[in-house]
Amino acid sequence: MVGMTHTPSIALVGDRSPHVKSHLRIPVLLDALAERDGLLLDAYWIPTPDAEAPGAVKGFDAVWVLPGSPYESEAGALAAIRTAREDGIPFLGTCGGFQHALLEFARDVCGLTGAKHAENDPEADGDDLLISPLACSLVGHEGVVRVAPGSLAESVLGAERTTERYHCNYGPDSRHLDTLRAHGLRFTGEDEEGGVRIAELPGHPFFMATLFQPELAGDGTRPHPLVRALARAAAEHSSAGPES
Repeated sequence: MVGMTHTPSIALVGDRSPHVKSHLRIPVLLDALAERDGLLLDAYWIPTPDAEAPGAVKGFDAVWVLPGSPYESEAGALAAIRTAREDGIPFLGTCGGFQHALLEFARDVCGLTGAKHAENDPEADGDDLLISPLACSLVGHEGVVRVAPGSLAESVLGAERTTERYHCNYGPDSRHLDTLRAHGLRFTGEDEEGGVRIAELPGHPFFMATLFQPELAGDGTRPHPLVRALARAAAEHSSAGPES
């Protein structure tokens, strides 16, 4: 009906736990988005086993695959990412979500069907590892990320350098990154040693993945620009309505 409004909906994909700080931040961030930015979202937690069901995240205005790996269901996390990528649903993947976004792209777009994540497949052959243990753990680490000029990341962050917080032990193996680039994934953020920290997908309405955790910025009462950008993208997706 004309004049009806629809509150944008967001699927929070992850195995919710009181022991994962990022998960505890989500209610704070949702409140801050509504109060500070006027961006009200209907949020629904979807455990990764439930995300395996066909169409689990279809109809949402945004999908956020949150930290907390190893996930109960790798297949569920990958299915949610694939739906968001293929259906043009605004997507953000942070930490484990970043790692699995690369894994989904490698398998489903690049044809690297044997690509593995070392945390999920610790016995995997080294040549198959797309996500490997980091040389130095980033648990509790804070570091500079250099952002590519002209990228979506730069437009959202408003700067070519940012300092971000991490809580991870795994990252992309450089051996396969050129293949992902050749198929259209763009790496637009690096640490000071050249390690990939941001990925995005040109041509998609909003597809961002970060190894760092923007949800941990500050105390959560001033949402990180990437979180605000996802919420705005969700609002735009909602206002566009269903495809004809």
